[in-house]
Amino acid sequence: MQDTALHIVAHNRSASMADWLRLAQTPGVGPATFTLLLDAFGDPAAVLTASPARLATVVGATLARAILQPATTVLRQVEDALAWAARPANHILTRHDRRYPPRLHDIDDPPAVLYASGRVELLSGPCLGIVGSRNASVQGAINAEVFAQALSMAGLTIVSGLALGIDTAAHVGALAGAASTVAVVGTGPDIVYPARNRALWQRIAAHGCVLSEYAPGTPPLAHNFPQRNRIISGLSAGVLVVEAAAKSGSLITARLAASQGREVFAIPGSIHSALAKGCHLLLREGAKLVESAADVLQEIYQSPIVRMASGAGQHIAGGEHADVLTAMGHGPLPLDAIAHACARAPHELATALLELELAGAAERLADGSYQRIVR
Repeated sequence: MQDTALHIVAHNRSASMADWLRLAQTPGVGPATFTLLLDAFGDPAAVLTASPARLATVVGATLARAILQPATTVLRQVEDALAWAARPANHILTRHDRRYPPRLHDIDDPPAVLYASGRVELLSGPCLGIVGSRNASVQGAINAEVFAQALSMAGLTIVSGLALGIDTAAHVGALAGAASTVAVVGTGPDIVYPARNRALWQRIAAHGCVLSEYAPGTPPLAHNFPQRNRIISGLSAGVLVVEAAAKSGSLITARLAASQGREVFAIPGSIHSALAKGCHLLLREGAKLVESAADVLQEIYQSPIVRMASGAGQHIAGGEHADVLTAMGHGPLPLDAIAHACARAPHELATALLELELAGAAERLADGSYQRIVR
């Protein structure tokens, strides 16, 4: 059976990809070991054709044997992954793939292989992570959704983890914006977890991107979820923590972001709320206090991570809507006040404000007022 599986993999039309998958699926070859092997041999094909003695000098005799004599289960996983990638909108990205997110090359232990379902181009554009409590308050969920929509409208793809609570609200808000969302999951890319988010998962796969470093079929294993947090922060120019308890996985993501040179933002809350204590702790550690989407944008669009990603940060500051921007000033204003200041008919003003939102030059706040975005 093993010889048959090897024959299939060797003659697969994606033989080079099969090498990457076989090495990545070998038990004991995690991201750090994979990097060690790439540094030593250059690519997976060279690893798999190395002599046992040469390979053992890099990873030891036991692991060298496992790499050169793969178990049948490993070969089956390779075949399953290749079959998954053959379906529409599914992609496997290796670290040598030009579509591999450039920001992930710079983090510790970058994933050797990524499985993506949906719009892979989002992975290379300007991104912001939004994370927080699974047991979010009503206000926290509203804040996450409103911020995510405004920031997505301003051109930032929102990255989160598809968990209940803040993650869910952030994905929902981002899908309503122009830059959509990426869900970094701790399962295989074909596994929906939690099951309650099946409809949301389907929307993200269709209009955003579902991303995983775990092979198709991988179930929800507890130790995989903290591991995926480095990808959420690594993809992003910064991470916004909306709500978090004092001991929260969201704080791990925020601290990973700081260690990766990303911005860390936190929304303050009541001193009486347990869900605000994590945010307050981050603020004491130097996170930037956030009261509006503009607070995030002013920092993010100065970031070289964003500027290198896509030239983002350019915005409409004049042209046909210059009078509307001038009328808005620099504080939130209700629609009627803006209309009075710029003397536009209601339908013309509504169109102008929508175009400014889509261009990332203005945002509509939760109370229906509008605010100019200054970067």
